[in-house]
Amino acid sequence: MYAGYLSGSAEITAGGALALSLGIAIQNFPEGAIVSMPLHAEGKNKGRAFADGVLSGTVEPMWALLTILMAGLIIPAMPYLLSFAAGAMMYVVVEELIPEMSVGEHSDIGVLMFAAGFTLMMAMDVALG
Repeated sequence: MYAGYLSGSAEITAGGALALSLGIAIQNFPEGAIVSMPLHAEGKNKGRAFADGVLSGTVEPMWALLTILMAGLIIPAMPYLLSFAAGAMMYVVVEELIPEMSVGEHSDIGVLMFAAGFTLMMAMDVALG
């Protein structure tokens, strides 16, 4: 989004780019946890599992930089690329996370946090455009 905003596209606003960036940043916390928690459960110490979770997200800034450098070529394909990414994330959530959060003794917390996260993202979408 920032690549499109920097290129001067009238369709992309600073608020829209900020909303998407905040959404991605917030989404990165559970994404890192999804990597770290199974590693810790399999025997890695907490520090190493956390570091591996952090390292799993290092590809995003590298690709963001490449996207900014190639903005002129990528902007026309951006709706398709973002739709694909959103679909992939929705698949992971529906296939893996929702069934797993509803088992165990604290299943109500998972459902409430899912609802809170969804509400936060919808509020950011409306508030920031």
